[in-house]
Amino acid sequence: MENRVGVRLIAATLVLGLLPAPGVLAIEARIDGIEGSVADNIRHYLEGLDETQYSRTRLEGESRRRTAEAMRVYGYYEPQIEVRLAEGEAPEYVELAIEPGPRVRIETLDFRLDGDAREDPPFQEAIDAFPLAVGEPLVHAPYDSLRGKLANLALERGYFEWRYADRRMEVRPFEESARLYLTLDSGPRYRFGDVAISGSHIEPERLRRLLPFTPGDPYLAGELASFNQRLGQTEWFRSVTVRPRLQRPPLALEEAKPGWSQAVATDGEGSYELPPRLSGAALAGTAALMARQEEFPSVPIDVSVAPADRHQFEVGVGYATDVGPRMRFSWEQPWINRYGHGLDHDLYLSAPEQRFGGLYTLPLDNPQRDSYRFQYGLSHKDNDDTRSLEATVEGARRWEFENGWIQHLYVRTTYEDFTQGSDSEQVLLLYPGVRWSRTRTRNPTFPTWGDRQQLSLEVSDGLWGSDADFLRLTGESRWIRKIGANNRVVTGVGVGAIETDDFSLIPPSLRFFAGGDNSVRGYGYESLSPRDDEGDLTGGQQLFTYSLEWQHRVTGDWWGAAFVDTGDAFEDWGPDDLKTGAGLGVRWVSPVGPIRLDIAHPFDDEDNSWRLHFAIGPEF
Repeated sequence: MENRVGVRLIAATLVLGLLPAPGVLAIEARIDGIEGSVADNIRHYLEGLDETQYSRTRLEGESRRRTAEAMRVYGYYEPQIEVRLAEGEAPEYVELAIEPGPRVRIETLDFRLDGDAREDPPFQEAIDAFPLAVGEPLVHAPYDSLRGKLANLALERGYFEWRYADRRMEVRPFEESARLYLTLDSGPRYRFGDVAISGSHIEPERLRRLLPFTPGDPYLAGELASFNQRLGQTEWFRSVTVRPRLQRPPLALEEAKPGWSQAVATDGEGSYELPPRLSGAALAGTAALMARQEEFPSVPIDVSVAPADRHQFEVGVGYATDVGPRMRFSWEQPWINRYGHGLDHDLYLSAPEQRFGGLYTLPLDNPQRDSYRFQYGLSHKDNDDTRSLEATVEGARRWEFENGWIQHLYVRTTYEDFTQGSDSEQVLLLYPGVRWSRTRTRNPTFPTWGDRQQLSLEVSDGLWGSDADFLRLTGESRWIRKIGANNRVVTGVGVGAIETDDFSLIPPSLRFFAGGDNSVRGYGYESLSPRDDEGDLTGGQQLFTYSLEWQHRVTGDWWGAAFVDTGDAFEDWGPDDLKTGAGLGVRWVSPVGPIRLDIAHPFDDEDNSWRLHFAIGPEF
């Protein structure tokens, strides 16, 4: 064993000995006579200068050359530069005494556009935004930036035959003047051509409905990126590539045959038939078509996709003080046929609640935004004074609008066998509903900005066979805003109300409860609601909660938090008081998501002075 260790140490030593030595630190530049961005640029030019590779004479010359080059881009073409090196074979610094001399100023700015780009506003806007004017000192960077900007615009906007007809910077140091010329000949603007889709297991026509452009529209690279994103968001594909077919093969033309006049000139050596005659209208139509093709050249679009896995499985394990350990198992089928229908199954297990459900998605004309959804679910709940066994079937129509709002119009059938406090019933409910929601976030894992809005309305009536009559309204609004680099505010409000003639027939899944990790901290999970004569929770007909939290970055991914929550579930609006909790917490942005640990004090619970809350995942 010892011999093996010795051999390994020797081998490691040899390998380390063969590795290149660490790079020598760049020579330090001490500059006198000029400052600011020009001096910074000189230091930048001297950064890569390795003094060990030059003799002192060559090092002085190289330092002088690089300094002059660094000053030239700021319009100093005739500086006087004195170089003095520190003593030693490998000088640690170089002293530069600089007399910058006169600075070249702009005498002429001549920027032009030829081709279709003359009528395309972004090109002229780029030229108008050029920061230098006649009479100002010359700086090379804006001119180089404009060249790059115009070239990028040409490629992004479909000018594939672009070129610079003139690109000159004439500098006359002896006159202290500069003339800048730039002429972009964009050529014609290409249009979108036919879209060819390969590798798709989904009907191509469904994919074409996602196109943000129509063949014949002016080319825009951003439209291709949008199409690529839309295809990816369908979750039908493992990979997506959308690109223009820019390299066109040469036209395959038949070898020209001599006409009748050429045949006569061969003195009978060739025999040729006269070509068929075309009508004047056909000739005019052909000429017009050729002219249109020349006027509006097109570029075909090639789309290559690879199917996503048909069966996808995911297992999640977590813990929260509300429910203790919890586990989730999901089986997703993002596509089950060539029309892109999807089917998902989900199993959730925790001590107080177990759920199993499924969702069948039937996409419509715009698969990304419009769909029918059919959902089923079974759930069992046993928590404090609540015991419930529920079965649900739902059919819904979903719309996603351009402004980010999502609308669900649904009809739900629920059978629930429940005991809530002293109420024990079996009810069959059939009720339509509508829900509007929108979620916006930046950096979804730990949002620096975001908000979530939700509003729903549900109606049940015996007219269509439901066992209970009710009108149920719920709403929620939550906000996240970052203040500066190290402060974050999280706030939210929730409301709910049920109007009914017989509250005892309303199942626990529709009643309101407050308290817990995501409600009023300091109180147990769903422990806030009215109570009956025996002290059992009954659930509320109304709900109100409000939360305000201030977070401050302590270091790196660690944040501290201070919060106050208030709210309750109650029987009538205008309760005498609300339950309030406040406390402190810690947030850690871990690789698997934010981890939240809070300790809260409930002001209205004499039996529990403090309560610990722990959860994994973002606020919404």
